Amino acid sequence: MNVALEPIEQISSEGITLVQIIRASMAPTKTQFVTPHESNHQVGFIVYPKGGEIARHIHRPISRNITGTSEVLLVRQGRCEIDIYDDNRKLIATRELRTGDVVIMPRGGHGFRMLEDTILLEVKQGPYTGQDEKECF
Repeated sequence: MNVALEPIEQISSEGITLVQIIRASMAPTKTQFVTPHESNHQVGFIVYPKGGEIARHIHRPISRNITGTSEVLLVRQGRCEIDIYDDNRKLIATRELRTGDVVIMPRGGHGFRMLEDTILLEVKQGPYTGQDEKECF
């Protein structure tokens, strides 16, 4: 049910980005971030040539005030469909995700149907406070 198989697809409603899908076929030749600087998650590709290095470093403790929970999922194995909803719970789009695809979900709602045995790697802000973080609809 893929409508578009561009390397990066952004799905928005009323000017608000709900989801970004990065297809497994994305093969950047230089460092590039796909999320805007103000996003709760900074997601991008870091590209270095053979022999390149990242200097030793530590991240300074910086306080950040984050409202809501954004998620990033990597389809490690399998195939599934994602239903994408706006903040008013209106279905905006459905897309198929396959092995190697990444989906960034900064806003709105979502649901998944597994089309095959599927393994998802999830990254989101913590700490986890329990199921009261979610509101099913």
